[in-house]
Amino acid sequence: MTAITESSEVQALLDKASGLDAAGGDQRTKQIVRKILADLFETIDRFDVSEDEFWHALNFLAAGAPEFGLWAPGLGVERFLDIRADEKARAAGEAQGTPRTIEGPLYVGGAPLVESGSRIDDGSDVGEVLVMHGQVRDLAGRPVAGAVVDVWHANTKGNYSYFDKTQSDYNMRRRIKAGDDGRYEFRSIVPSGYAVPPGGSTDQLLQAVGRHGKRPAHIHFFVSAPGHKHLTTQINIDGDPYLRDDFAYATREELIPPVARRTEPDAIHARGLNAPFSEIEFDFTLAPAAKQADEALSTRPRALVA
Repeated sequence: MTAITESSEVQALLDKASGLDAAGGDQRTKQIVRKILADLFETIDRFDVSEDEFWHALNFLAAGAPEFGLWAPGLGVERFLDIRADEKARAAGEAQGTPRTIEGPLYVGGAPLVESGSRIDDGSDVGEVLVMHGQVRDLAGRPVAGAVVDVWHANTKGNYSYFDKTQSDYNMRRRIKAGDDGRYEFRSIVPSGYAVPPGGSTDQLLQAVGRHGKRPAHIHFFVSAPGHKHLTTQINIDGDPYLRDDFAYATREELIPPVARRTEPDAIHARGLNAPFSEIEFDFTLAPAAKQADEALSTRPRALVA
């Protein structure tokens, strides 16, 4: 018996709904819309989705729109985009540097550009001091002079500035300008992981499929320099209980640097501190840009401070 979705009536409906049977419009958009609709129709038919179930799902999508930025990592879509980009680069014979991993929905553009060695937190969180440093290099191991290391991370409550109005807008957000030797350094605090908003649409969706919505502690980065491929990545804080159970699938073994807890008086004094601190050393390796567009950040919509 032929599936109803293969019937001439439904196939004609798909052509009409996607505009494929009409002049005008963008051909690529038409083809994508038709494929999405065809897959949706096939899913409805295969699982005998009722009218009530369909409208419940549609209303859930509408109500959940403010959290779509969390749905993308939570459902593995962002990770899939990374996997696909890596595979395309391998197929093209493009050499790769530091592994990419997801951006997430909490970046804010326009963070202040500061010199290497700057403090990036505003002192409002009493978490343990973190000093992170390293070098930006190319594939041959040469320093990338003047590279920009754009960093952002959560506080000890797992909250991000700008979205959390109890913090200053650019707290724990800076663009660090590496030196001529490609070296960067910044001081902040050790962040905590976070969970999706309890009771929100992402939480409901994940619970429905038997999953949690927790992320391990991590620090996000964009790393860029002329002539090099723009890098979107993040490191995870070793020892976090969700290190390898991240709801956003962002953990990569190459991105788990050791965390050294410095308790030696000489090390504490050298940093101008009066208590033990944590230290992370991590080097970034940038691949050459195959085309000028590779140097740029994607055009994904992002928050901006008013």
